[in-house]
Amino acid sequence: MADKPTRRERLGAPDQVQKIGLHNLVPAPGSHRNRKRIGRGPGSGTGKTSGKGHKGIKARSGHHGPGGGKPQFEGGQMPLTRRIPKRGFTNIFRVVNQVVSFDDLGKLPKGAEVTEETLAEAGLIRKGKGPAKLLANGDAAKGVTVRGVKMSAGAKQKIESAGGRIEN
Repeated sequence: MADKPTRRERLGAPDQVQKIGLHNLVPAPGSHRNRKRIGRGPGSGTGKTSGKGHKGIKARSGHHGPGGGKPQFEGGQMPLTRRIPKRGFTNIFRVVNQVVSFDDLGKLPKGAEVTEETLAEAGLIRKGKGPAKLLANGDAAKGVTVRGVKMSAGAKQKIESAGGRIEN
């Protein structure tokens, strides 16, 4: 096998200035080592059992030693997922409302109807994150028209007493 050219030979003479580019990038000498190709015959030194010895947990695939790992394996100790109590359930049909208070309605343009679209445009709610619900925190704006938005009983009463309208 022919000797590999040295770094100096590959890059050119030192008096020759060359721009750095992908065509002439080389790693520093000794910084790159070829990977260990295991299971490639007896001549390689890591054939047959691939350097894992005979049988045993560390010879198995997915073992807990270097180069492998079983997730959540805690060395024989009772795993955390089995130690903690499991109670209750998650209701997949649960609806979480996005709360909007009367104080927030001041961010809407003057005379605008209160709908889910106008609330989203004003940045008070986010689209697709659940329905909006008006709560009676603060003072109700006079003459507000609310269309297609859920509200608490107190909010409904405040809007009607301030001269507003509620449409479904």
